[in-house]
Amino acid sequence: MITQVTKGIKISVQTTFEGTFFKNYKMHYAFGYTITIENQSRETVQLISRHWDIFDSLKELETVDGEGVIGKKPVIRPGKSHTYSSGCLLASPIGAMQGYYNMVDLSSAETFEVEIPTFKFSAPFALN
Repeated sequence: MITQVTKGIKISVQTTFEGTFFKNYKMHYAFGYTITIENQSRETVQLISRHWDIFDSLKELETVDGEGVIGKKPVIRPGKSHTYSSGCLLASPIGAMQGYYNMVDLSSAETFEVEIPTFKFSAPFALN
């Protein structure tokens, strides 16, 4: 598991290899990830948007921006956490993701970025 703390917000990431499948005559590699966002600060925060950089060893860098996570903009009180799972399709068995969440401190209305550490994807058969 990969973890990182930014401004009292701890991000933990666990990845899984979900399998392979053919689509449009090409092999695709499916990976899953579960992220826990834990509020270790003294203020209530809300996740408002996300930014991802997706690295695939066989493709150009892909950037994805969007509101919330999986359709939600969770409010996270001090000492509480929010966990969600999502996935990523790659053209190769090796890749990675990194990014950040845009958060708002609900007591001060201050917005800030919380870094999502780089986490790697690798199909078990791709490792030596």
